[in-house]
Amino acid sequence: LLTLINDTIRLSELDMTEKTIEFEDIDLYELAENCVSMLQINAEKHQVFLSLFGSSCPVCANKGMMEELLYNLCDNALRYTEAGGKVGVTVGKEENEAVITVSDTGIGIPPEDLDRVFERFYRTDKSRSKETGGAGLGLSIVKHAVSYLGGRISLDSAQGIGTTFKVYLPKDPEDHSDD
Repeated sequence: LLTLINDTIRLSELDMTEKTIEFEDIDLYELAENCVSMLQINAEKHQVFLSLFGSSCPVCANKGMMEELLYNLCDNALRYTEAGGKVGVTVGKEENEAVITVSDTGIGIPPEDLDRVFERFYRTDKSRSKETGGAGLGLSIVKHAVSYLGGRISLDSAQGIGTTFKVYLPKDPEDHSDD
């Protein structure tokens, strides 16, 4: 219940357009390293191999939002990956963008649900919802954070094979154009 309340409050904060977001120079790889380290015990408990790839990737972004974004993507990947599976986090650069990729060998998302996974409270796997926990707000928070940071997100998934989320962020918020 506390998680649901906190996530709902967080989404309300992200919806407030007049709130000023502070940007600072951060290294995405360091944030990803901290996130993977924090989730490592949970991964081992569920017998999922969690790994980090890439190298230093400086960006100008909001540190709290980036930590939350990384945590939500990685936590979801762990929740929906069976024992013996893998979750990989990769941080890198493509042209003028920093790219964070979170891939898993989990249960995947049905094609009919791909367009809805970022909706608030939407859960694709109703049969496992109590087992996996969560309120269906994590990906909505991720989408809002990516938007606030001037980025974009892509999703590729196949049932029984896994899911890959890719977050593209401008290395400098000044580089972002609202197209």
